[in-house]
Amino acid sequence: MTDTPHDALFKAAFEKPEHAAGLFRSLLPATVVDAIAWDTVQGEPGSFIDPELADRHSDLLFSVQLGGRQAFLYLLLEHQSTSDPDMPLRTLVYLVRIWERFRKEHETEPLPVILPAVVSHAPRGWTAPRSFHEVFEPNPTAIPGLADLVPSFTLLVEDLAHLSNDEIKARALAAFPTLALWALRDARDGRQLLKNLGAWGAAFAEAARTPHGVAALAQLMRYIVLVSDDLHLDAFRAKIREQAPEAEQAAMTIAEQLRREGRAEGRVEERAAMLTKLLMLKFKSLSAEHEALIAEATAKQLEQYVERVLEAKTIDDVFR
Repeated sequence: MTDTPHDALFKAAFEKPEHAAGLFRSLLPATVVDAIAWDTVQGEPGSFIDPELADRHSDLLFSVQLGGRQAFLYLLLEHQSTSDPDMPLRTLVYLVRIWERFRKEHETEPLPVILPAVVSHAPRGWTAPRSFHEVFEPNPTAIPGLADLVPSFTLLVEDLAHLSNDEIKARALAAFPTLALWALRDARDGRQLLKNLGAWGAAFAEAARTPHGVAALAQLMRYIVLVSDDLHLDAFRAKIREQAPEAEQAAMTIAEQLRREGRAEGRVEERAAMLTKLLMLKFKSLSAEHEALIAEATAKQLEQYVERVLEAKTIDDVFR
């Protein structure tokens, strides 16, 4: 899978079973939480995301004991800035792949339960269907007797755009994964990030005191500097020094490193080059008008254009 800043932060924050368990405990119904032996959560290898969608989704799989039997917790992160209307369908495909792998390894055992959850940081919030029945027309529940004939499941959705700072803090999570949820929510908007930074000073201090805490904060700061399109580093440093002095050195070290790598200044050029390549591969040519639109686009606009290429039927659909 192609690494992205979102993917890297997501996995650093939630690949530890105890961190993923904390997130699931906050999303699942209380009766299900009580039926799970949380001390049995273990990470499972492999990804089930289609390679061409690796820049839009990331996933983590965990095994657990549920009601005395093996089950799985499947955690997805949606990278893109808009909700995927086909997410229930894509999730079903990924669940089937997990069951198929299980069946190859356990030919005669009953299939395990899989509990799927999605973390979304789409700025406008989650707008896609949550249940598989919602992707059909007519909805199977609208016709008596039809729902029993159509597969059905519902996604647990952690919709970060609609969570307040206090609601994120209320999750049963350690300091670093809590900060990761905040960064996933706010980091792409520099003004929003600075506005809310003051609420997270205590979490920064707590994270810095943990084993490997400095490295974790460096990962967090690298993500923030990479994805924020309009973050002014001087203002960021002043705010960090005031609200979270434990993270100042990490923030400035990462910023300087990215300058040396040419990443901070080159994000727009890199995204423009990627978009141009994708458009040429799919549509074979670019007009002068389209080249001008690419040249004038911001990094955030370029990210949106890249996301549209896969599903666009014409080149104008990308820029509309």
